Amino acid sequence: MVHDALLIARKDLRIEWRTRVTAFQVVPFAVVVVVLFGFALGPDPRRLEPAAPGVFWLAVLLASVLGIQRSVAIELRDGAIDGLRLAGFDPAGIFLGKLFALSGQLVVLEVLLGVITAIVFQVSLASFWLLVVASIAATFGIVAVGLLYGMLLASSRVRETLLPLLFFPVIAPVLIAGTKTWQAALARHVSSGLGWLELLVVFGVIYLGIGIVSFGPLMEDA
Repeated sequence: MVHDALLIARKDLRIEWRTRVTAFQVVPFAVVVVVLFGFALGPDPRRLEPAAPGVFWLAVLLASVLGIQRSVAIELRDGAIDGLRLAGFDPAGIFLGKLFALSGQLVVLEVLLGVITAIVFQVSLASFWLLVVASIAATFGIVAVGLLYGMLLASSRVRETLLPLLFFPVIAPVLIAGTKTWQAALARHVSSGLGWLELLVVFGVIYLGIGIVSFGPLMEDA
């Protein structure tokens, strides 16, 4: 499973390196979302600073939908998913490989968005370790849920529009917990953010386990 996961992750990262879809489409989209919210809220720091965590995570979630659709579409194009099955790849390994590849891309995006959010919303990124751990835990949960629903809707003709409708309600706890954790970190109240951090970790572990167990049947249906 681990060997297959590394092969799939390397494949997806190579495809991204050659096409630059995330760099040229997903990243600019997320940056525009943050900047537009900054303009909409106005220049008053008293309004900007409290809104920064929520805007950051909202931009991450919107960008993740594009990344998830792209990741699933790679396997559906030209019967690639059938080739993986015929080659004997472990479905759990395929899930983990795509999870690692897409999570790595989103972490890079989050680093960039964090810097831009700090500039536009005039905040200082205090309690850095809490921000990093919360972002990593939230990213794994977001990607795990997205890949499950993306593969579940793989055979649907309206999967591009149906995925956000199913994805966002399920991922709402990540948006709330991620926002609360960042608010605690920015306010330097680390202890108040630890409970929300635990929620992010539990959410990610649960959907990671569900993905490992159920990705095989979902591939069969796709």
